[in-house]
Amino acid sequence: MLRKLKQKIEASWYQPIRWWNILLLPLSCLFIFLSLLRRLYYHCVPPKKFNVPIIVVGNITVGGTGKTPLVIYLAQLLQQHGYRPGIISRGYARNSQDCVLVTAQSDPAHVGDEPVLIAQRTQVPIVVCRKRVVAVKKLLTEYDCNIIISDDGLQHYALARDIEIAVIDTTRRFGNGWRLPAGPLREAVSRLKHVDFIVANGQAVLTKLAKLAKLAKLAKLAEYELKLKFDDLVNIRSAEKKTLADWRNKKVFAVAGIGNNQRFFDLLTGHGLCVIPHAFPDHYAYQITDLQKLLAEPKIPIIMTEKDAVKCTDFATEQFWYLPVTTEMSPEFDQEILTKCVGATRRSPS
Repeated sequence: MLRKLKQKIEASWYQPIRWWNILLLPLSCLFIFLSLLRRLYYHCVPPKKFNVPIIVVGNITVGGTGKTPLVIYLAQLLQQHGYRPGIISRGYARNSQDCVLVTAQSDPAHVGDEPVLIAQRTQVPIVVCRKRVVAVKKLLTEYDCNIIISDDGLQHYALARDIEIAVIDTTRRFGNGWRLPAGPLREAVSRLKHVDFIVANGQAVLTKLAKLAKLAKLAKLAEYELKLKFDDLVNIRSAEKKTLADWRNKKVFAVAGIGNNQRFFDLLTGHGLCVIPHAFPDHYAYQITDLQKLLAEPKIPIIMTEKDAVKCTDFATEQFWYLPVTTEMSPEFDQEILTKCVGATRRSPS
């Protein structure tokens, strides 16, 4: 019941204002007040600095915007240019509070689905911990890292950062523009004026919305487009590969438990697949019983995102496939990031 209520409220953020959004406004006011107190606290108590550059990849809205693919891209980019990156994450929706190292073989239920996916794709040391300062200390103590990437944490002001990257989902943008819980915003849109990079998952968003007064100044900031390139489908059990074209005009079950499930369903539909969608909450912990009805029709393939797939490996059959994605950024973005990393390294305390 609570899960359905939560889903209904979150869906309402991206629709015309409803009466229950208005009822939640007093809680939004409380949220804004507490956020201001928190910011004031960290103006008085300096955040923790480290002797390596810290890059924070985050967003100002609740839900997925494309942070994880960008984190993977940054880790690989930095590796290619001689850096030894480490990654920290909260490990959202995990069932433990431990501060632990993540490997490609880690249990997603224990460390979180996104950290496992990142570990599989990058092979860099990753630590999940509720307190990101503790996670950084663990990485620097146990591994030879010379730069840290924080997966999410734009609002985690206890940790000083050298580079901030805000990722925006251009499909859903900022929803109704209200703060939590009446809307999806963690911080005001004006927060984007203070980040180093704005990355749009899809076509540029700020220029489209520049006519809004509160975004007019933001449109002058450099904005980079995050392009997702979709690879061949991979069978979870056998690692066999197929293209999306192989299933054009064929019926498939599409399973997604990500921040924007509809984006995934639309992608498959756009490639000509006859999609039967099955949406789950973001970071959903799958059990075989959740997919029992789908397994009863073994001739229809089950296609899911790579993030979902890491949680289904223990019970996946030959019916299960996932769609890997790779990120493409412009050469200008790469150069700007690398230049700022060099500058941050020089500024870091010894």
